[in-house]
Amino acid sequence: MKKFEFLKAYFSPFKPLAIKLYLGKTKYGTPYFLPRVWKNKPDKSGSYAVPKKIGFDFVSLGYKTKWSHDDFRFEWNPIWSFVFFGYQFCIHFVAPYCDHYWECYLFYYYETDKKLTKIQRINDCIKRNPCVWISHHDGIEERIDYYKLILKNKYL
Repeated sequence: MKKFEFLKAYFSPFKPLAIKLYLGKTKYGTPYFLPRVWKNKPDKSGSYAVPKKIGFDFVSLGYKTKWSHDDFRFEWNPIWSFVFFGYQFCIHFVAPYCDHYWECYLFYYYETDKKLTKIQRINDCIKRNPCVWISHHDGIEERIDYYKLILKNKYL
């Protein structure tokens, strides 16, 4: 199922996802709004949202493509949520440097040849989809190659 496809990142050259737990009053969106259900209006003129009293939500990795089929943009981390009368238990799957991590992972997953080895696929990613960011502070240039921060050591 597509909702659980992000779990394949655990078996990839990318560092494992951290798991963060939350238990308390309902406060996390799934993904944008608090957990809710839609009810039909009595006069059949439409529907309206009401807070979910009991239920699960499995939110997949949120992303889109921007300028081309391989220009991935991260939107939100995956989350599993269970609500029960105003309380929520969440499992958040958080990647290091999440924007860079997921955009590089998605390129690796969808745009590289799965017949190649993992190392060959990573080399292809680095060549065709570099993730080097350059910033300037007080006239000093700083270059960050995020592949060095998001890949497991044996793939560097």
